[in-house]
Amino acid sequence: MSRKSRKQVSFEQVLEALLDMNQPFPARFLHRFSDLSPEDLESLKKVWKQVPAERRAALMEDLEMLAEADTLVSFDELSKFALDDEDPRVRAGALSLLWECQDPHLIQKMIQMMEEDSDEIVRAQAASVLAQFVYLGEVEELPETTLHMVEDHLLGALSRDRSPLVQRRALEALGFSSRQEVPTLILRAYTSSDPTWVASALFAMGRSADPAWGQHVVRMLDHPDFDVQLEAVRAAGELEVEEAREPLLKMLEEGIEDEEVRMAAIWSLSQIGGEGVQEALERLLAETEDDDEAAFIEDALDNLSFNEGVMPFGMFEFEVQDEKDLDHIIDLASEEEGEDEDLDEDLLARLN
Repeated sequence: MSRKSRKQVSFEQVLEALLDMNQPFPARFLHRFSDLSPEDLESLKKVWKQVPAERRAALMEDLEMLAEADTLVSFDELSKFALDDEDPRVRAGALSLLWECQDPHLIQKMIQMMEEDSDEIVRAQAASVLAQFVYLGEVEELPETTLHMVEDHLLGALSRDRSPLVQRRALEALGFSSRQEVPTLILRAYTSSDPTWVASALFAMGRSADPAWGQHVVRMLDHPDFDVQLEAVRAAGELEVEEAREPLLKMLEEGIEDEEVRMAAIWSLSQIGGEGVQEALERLLAETEDDDEAAFIEDALDNLSFNEGVMPFGMFEFEVQDEKDLDHIIDLASEEEGEDEDLDEDLLARLN
């Protein structure tokens, strides 16, 4: 069905189908929830509570799947409204659908949900979604005061929330942050005896854009815990850790049974690049009989070409104009490495 014909379905028909408990909600109507007009949103609000919670939750799940498959849809208006739904599954689904929404007016609402919602899944999801605002602040798309406010609340959730899940999602969100205390928190999680904390630490490392984490990532590439290994493989690509190239190539050569880890290894190699990567990916492409995997490998090869073909290092020539400037840079780096941040003792006790 074309996008034009989807729009020709009246929203009244969509609502009638949503309220018809004797029939599954037609998948072909899902697109009509994208870019809702104010009038359609008001019509939906009037009947929303007449829809059973199970059906509302299922709708949010279906919309999330559609959003992953079709990047042109936007369910922001519905999701903003659904943040106040009485069912935690619907609230969590609404947060998931707002993953790419950059509306700063949502920040206070998400902070409130992270700190006050009775459901830990919702609080954790709110912490995860706040990560995008940390990133926007770091790239100066948000005021510095807003960035610091978000960071402060995430640090508060990390130290005070009773749920380890919420704490870990807060740490992952802080991965984008350049706050001085964050690396110490990540390292504490990394050295925890709990694999879930180690996985979250690796997730945060991958977001940090700090190559100093490279050696920590490489050490976990063959970790027996699935989540730890998966996050290590992903972080190796995000940080473009050259030391991870050979281990990842070896993993692919020997065969990776789990599809998710295999796909992550392929994509990370496309980010790292270097000797032997193109040949390995082309060999995998020739060997696979799965159309979806073939398409993914082709995307990885395109990404490899892009990463290796754009802005080669030789384009930029740096000259030290003044030795004092170089000394100043080195001194600053030494000072940062010497920082010793105080940590919340209760948090440290939970991590160990």
